Amino acid sequence: MKAIIINEFGPIQNLQLADLPIPTINDNEVLIKVSAISVNPVDLKTREGKGTAGNIKEWPVILGWDVSGEVVESSSSQFKKGDEVFGMVNFPGHGKAYADYVAAKADHLALKPANISHDEAAAACLAALTAWQNVTEHYKVKEGDKVLIHAGSGGVGHYAIQMAKYLGAYVVATSSAENKRFVIGLGADEHIDYKAVLFEDEVSDVDFVLNTQSAEIAERSLTVVKQGGTIISIASAVNDELKEKAKAKGIKISQTMVKSSGKDMKQLADLLDKGIIRSQVAELFALEDMQKAHASLATGRTVGKIVVKP
Repeated sequence: MKAIIINEFGPIQNLQLADLPIPTINDNEVLIKVSAISVNPVDLKTREGKGTAGNIKEWPVILGWDVSGEVVESSSSQFKKGDEVFGMVNFPGHGKAYADYVAAKADHLALKPANISHDEAAAACLAALTAWQNVTEHYKVKEGDKVLIHAGSGGVGHYAIQMAKYLGAYVVATSSAENKRFVIGLGADEHIDYKAVLFEDEVSDVDFVLNTQSAEIAERSLTVVKQGGTIISIASAVNDELKEKAKAKGIKISQTMVKSSGKDMKQLADLLDKGIIRSQVAELFALEDMQKAHASLATGRTVGKIVVKP
């Protein structure tokens, strides 16, 4: 099979096309013929030796976790040959998704809704799971909550807006002015152009902040959250100093990491099937153009998700 590998951590040029054996499956796993792969910021970090690099135990490394495709072999009672499935495979372990075929644990997958494409399904894995687990588990968004979502036009952000609205929140989202129409179209009640104004001058009395950006953004968010409110960071560490500042204001702050979950994937499948959430696929690349996909995502300007087609 064709796969994209790295033989050492480092720059984009380390991503190389290779021929490898089709993986074998263990009990309660399925073999997926991949139709679409989604690329995430953690892929770039891991390629560089950060991210989840510490969990990798074998070389060469096949990066990636998000897949959608068809089951061609099954050792699980959950799925049979011919089923179309999608999911985030073995995160934060070694997912090996950048390939024609992927061996996946059945309990990391869900059936792909018939009304969406494989491209849309692959997009709605790590980013959508991150959003869902943060608005329903790490913080439970409820009717009437005021929610601030940073980078609302990004991968996690564009799902989080839709989910928070579905759960009954009043949603404020930041993005550039160019993406205001997109963000409002997702359901945001207010848009803040982070390039033109300071968000802390525009919003206050927030119950929950989802910070997909830097530690600086998390610290600045302390000024807009009401006492008893919550800030969750997903891309930046929350150090002891920041925790102390939050505690002094009566605010809860933490960093979370997404986890593979077939149960949550089934929830996402239901939301996608009902049209409650949708994926925005910004760009499509061929597998052999994975370097270009990483370069595009590295610009930080992706609206929605980048998808790769084997």
